[in-house]
Amino acid sequence: QVQLRESGGGSVQARGSLRLSCAVSGWRLSDACVAWVRQRPGQEREGIAYINRDIRTDVADTVMGRFTISKDDAENIVYLQMNSLRPEDTAMYYCAADRGYCGLNYLHIYTYWGQGTQVTVSS
Repeated sequence: QVQLRESGGGSVQARGSLRLSCAVSGWRLSDACVAWVRQRPGQEREGIAYINRDIRTDVADTVMGRFTISKDDAENIVYLQMNSLRPEDTAMYYCAADRGYCGLNYLHIYTYWGQGTQVTVSS
């Protein structure tokens, strides 16, 4: 059974940093694409970064230059390093995984999802 578990969220002041972790069990990262998705209050889900089995990454324009995605295949963990946080980054952050799809747009295709971790950025 594939499970994704996010951690690392919390409250931080603007311009601060957080690192989110997505621990994957039941599946090897080397076989999957994993994305970070966020949902801001009152808004739809937004794909913000993904990393594929070949360590190819993509980051949404809204966080480019501030957020970095990486992974540790040995530990089966995907990270999202978030720097220069802004109040508009306040959201629930989820990781999602799929064997075939890898992208930021068609989020409904991702097969597995975690429960999410809350990030709150105050001004």
